[in-house]
Amino acid sequence: MSAEESVRQAYVAYYQRLVTQIAGLVGNLAEAEDAVHEAFARVLGSPASFLRADDAERWLRVAALNVARTRYRRRWLFDRLVRSGRVEIAPSAVPGVSGDRVALLTALRRLAPPTREVIVLHHLADLPVVEVAATLGIPVGTVKARLARGRAALAQFLSDDEPVPMTEEVRHA
Repeated sequence: MSAEESVRQAYVAYYQRLVTQIAGLVGNLAEAEDAVHEAFARVLGSPASFLRADDAERWLRVAALNVARTRYRRRWLFDRLVRSGRVEIAPSAVPGVSGDRVALLTALRRLAPPTREVIVLHHLADLPVVEVAATLGIPVGTVKARLARGRAALAQFLSDDEPVPMTEEVRHA
């Protein structure tokens, strides 16, 4: 049996289970699908170690997990650089996306994750405050406070005036 046929059989047998496992680890279905696809692409690029593996599913799981970890570390570092102001995303760097959208995404990345979650769920997912609170398992008052702080920070980040550094209050909200 050819290497390509072995990979095809492994894909049919393990793909869905691997995506489910990796999604459980990374918390994002699209990221999990990408990681598993990249693991299979790596196998096709260099199938020798995969073909020698005692447990093909375990080999693919480790490869997909390594891909997911690498992506997480890169995204974490990039987000940290963006939040610190050391890296800015230029609108021209994202083809097909408006400059306003890039500016909004850049500003959202500067918010602390809890504040960003509330802003995104309320304003982008259009969930009512009560549903945001239920989704995140936090009190309604906390949602309202994070929305207020997040809106204020976004207004500063998106203003045409001099950039304002993020305060500790917003960072840890």
